[in-house]
Amino acid sequence: MVDKLVLYSYWRSSAAYRVRIGLNLKRLRYETVPVHLLRDGGEQHSEAYREANPQQLVPVLQHGHRMLRQSLAILDYLDEVWPEPVLLPATARGRQRVRALAQLVACDIHPLNNLRVLQYFEREWNVPQTERDAWVRHWMEQGFHAFEQLLADNPATSAFCEGHAPTVADCCLIPQLYNARRYGTDLAAFPTLLRIEAACLALPAFDDARPERQPDAPEHQG
Repeated sequence: MVDKLVLYSYWRSSAAYRVRIGLNLKRLRYETVPVHLLRDGGEQHSEAYREANPQQLVPVLQHGHRMLRQSLAILDYLDEVWPEPVLLPATARGRQRVRALAQLVACDIHPLNNLRVLQYFEREWNVPQTERDAWVRHWMEQGFHAFEQLLADNPATSAFCEGHAPTVADCCLIPQLYNARRYGTDLAAFPTLLRIEAACLALPAFDDARPERQPDAPEHQG
C-alpha cells in the first residue's frame, strides 16, 4: 500500500509517542500534523479536528482516506498491513502477554493521568497542582510495581519486555517512563523497566520518537 501516512500528534502525548515508535520500527515514512493540546484552549477541541476524531484526542493516523484512531488499534493496524518487523510475537501465549503489558499502561495507568483528567480536577474541583502531581505519581508507581513484577518473574522477559526484539509492550512502556520523569516519579524500585528502557532508547526507532525530537517540540521544553 503506497497511500500517504499522516500522524496527527502532540510532541508530549504519550499515546502519540507510542505510535511514532511503531511507525519507526516499521521504517515507515510519515508526515506530522501538530495538534497543540494547550494552545487556545486545546486545538483538539476545534471543529476541524473533531471531524478527524470525535473523542478530541491524539493521535490520529491518516492512511490515504482512512482515519485511524486509538494508539493500540493503530499499532495493530501497522502490524497487519506491514508485517515486518513484527510488533507482536508469533505464539498466542506471547501475543496475549504483550497485549496485557501494553494494556496495563494504555488502559490502567495512562487514563488516570491523562491531560483531560488533570484539567477537570483543576477546572471543576480546584485541585492544587501539588495534589494533582501526587495523584499522577501514585497511579504510575502502582502500575509500575505490577509491570516490574510481571517482567522480573517471567522467563520470556529478555532484552525487551518479550524476547529479543521490541513489541507493542515496549512501545507503551517507554512513553510512560518519560511521563513518570516529568512528574518526578522515583523509578529506583523498577530496575527491569529501566534496563529495558535503556535497550529501547539505544535503537534509532525509539530515539527518533523522543518528544524533544519532534517538529512541534518547543526549543526549551517545560
